[in-house]
Amino acid sequence: MGTLTYKDAGVDSNAQDDFASAIGRMVSGHRGPEVIAGIGGFAAAVAPDLTGMTRPVLVSGTDGVGTKLKLAFATGIHDTVGIDLVAMCANDVLTTGARPLFFLDYFGTGRLQPGVALKVVEGIVEGCRQAGCSLVGGETAELPGFYAPGEYDLAGFCVGLVDQPRMLTGALCREGDVLIGLASSGVHSNGFSMVRRVVEARGLSLERTYEGFERPLGQVLLAPTIMYVNAWKAVQGRFDVHAMAHITGGGLGGNLPRVIPAGLHPVVRRASIPTPMIYPFLQGVGGEPHIDDAEMWSVFNMGVGYVFAIAAGDAEAASAALANAGYSPFVLGRLAAGDGDVEWT
Repeated sequence: MGTLTYKDAGVDSNAQDDFASAIGRMVSGHRGPEVIAGIGGFAAAVAPDLTGMTRPVLVSGTDGVGTKLKLAFATGIHDTVGIDLVAMCANDVLTTGARPLFFLDYFGTGRLQPGVALKVVEGIVEGCRQAGCSLVGGETAELPGFYAPGEYDLAGFCVGLVDQPRMLTGALCREGDVLIGLASSGVHSNGFSMVRRVVEARGLSLERTYEGFERPLGQVLLAPTIMYVNAWKAVQGRFDVHAMAHITGGGLGGNLPRVIPAGLHPVVRRASIPTPMIYPFLQGVGGEPHIDDAEMWSVFNMGVGYVFAIAAGDAEAASAALANAGYSPFVLGRLAAGDGDVEWT
């Protein structure tokens, strides 16, 4: 049989080494001053500046991109899912008021395709730039026979830092607080099993630009998750912010109550939400298969990517600050007395 090598078994160690070196070069100019040791060693080391903090708290979050990756495989667009990966983790960490500090990723594939993998990592680096954190390491796993040819999986892990006295827990929420929503870019990174089912059942083409859209459907659906870190920077310390929520899988009804304390519940005005056109398109009004309203609102963000609960007296000025920071804020609703789920009006 001759001599068997690891490459014969499906793992190219030299390609992995070259890939790791390329990542090191890619992130060298995007590393924060707190990073002591990053990519290349066995572990990363970070020494954050704790000046002025009375009780520093580390906040962590982990997530993936889910079956949105299937659209990346189908379209050959690989440079946006890395942004999604960072955003799904960093936006979660942000809800506590923490500053995203560093990020690690996992990239698993059956056979490493450096060109594709580097596109993915370019997106991760861009996501870290948008979040203001450093990519300090990760894992590239080449697992022959485990993944379908040409496919890969992504997972990420973000750590943030906040001073405990300034940490947002929802405890400050009060009756009458105004809920300020920030628009999403579309589907973000949740509900793609439903999206893919719709595309398949209706025979939709990812390459076609449908009426009302300016880009092919695949590009519309792959629009990356918005990073909301700069939104928090725009209002932090200036306005009386009581809670923040990242609207992901489960929509408003599943995520907003997570940051609202007992004795209060959110009242949301649906008509205030600037719902992107992709949602009625996916819902298939007048077509088959049709998704009912309740299912749409329980699966998707429906145009709301992030929510602030702000003292009523600060709501108008805070909205102006968020708009000046480049976001699209709108009054989503308010907090009312009484326990319960979201009250829709």
